[in-house]
Amino acid sequence: MKVDVLCIAAHPDDTEMSAGGTILSLIAQGKTVAAVDLTRGELGTRGTPEIRLAEADAATKILGLVARENMGFRDGFFRNDEEHQMALIPAIRHYRPEIVITNTIDDRHPDHGRAAQLVVEACFYAGLRMIQTSRDGQPQEAWRPKYVYHFIQDRSLKPSFVVDISDYWDGKLASIKAYRSQFYDPNSQEPASYISSADFMDFLRARAEEYGHMIGAKYGEGFISQRMLGVTDLFGLV
Repeated sequence: MKVDVLCIAAHPDDTEMSAGGTILSLIAQGKTVAAVDLTRGELGTRGTPEIRLAEADAATKILGLVARENMGFRDGFFRNDEEHQMALIPAIRHYRPEIVITNTIDDRHPDHGRAAQLVVEACFYAGLRMIQTSRDGQPQEAWRPKYVYHFIQDRSLKPSFVVDISDYWDGKLASIKAYRSQFYDPNSQEPASYISSADFMDFLRARAEEYGHMIGAKYGEGFISQRMLGVTDLFGLV
């Protein structure tokens, strides 16, 4: 399978919260997008791993992803080391993305920054032909994505660029709400968590409005690039 964009995130729902609108925008342009979740989010205050997997399936349908899989790494305890890199490289080589979107480089949750570094290094090593991997019993060719971009999560960071998601806000919100166990539900009997309050949903909207304001749009999603970006057409900018 070859996709245009591969989203790799630490937890189910990370991608939807921070890049759901961008994904919908890409798919509307005819691009193919797949997702890989590193963990099942089993340390989360609410829900269960099984519930979160079912919710991820529902969000996948809303976003229109062509594929989604879960690496099953230990939530909170995965590491950026050889074992995890060698587990992730076959997925990168399988999907052969031009662009990888992944977690923020620094955040409140330690898993996010660690996942970002793991993905960056796995993407690089995936391009080394002397590292041999296989999938479904078939040897794989080396493949290195051209770009790795980091979405912005809890902490307010300065984006390298902002994607206009004004036309896709409702779809993004629907994909987030697919994770019913995690977000605001006045009828839930589960313990409160950092992301389960109505205030947190207000924060997500405010963040999107903030980034949208930066580019003269209603809603936006910000991304960080650790390498300099170039343009060929000044008139192609928003």
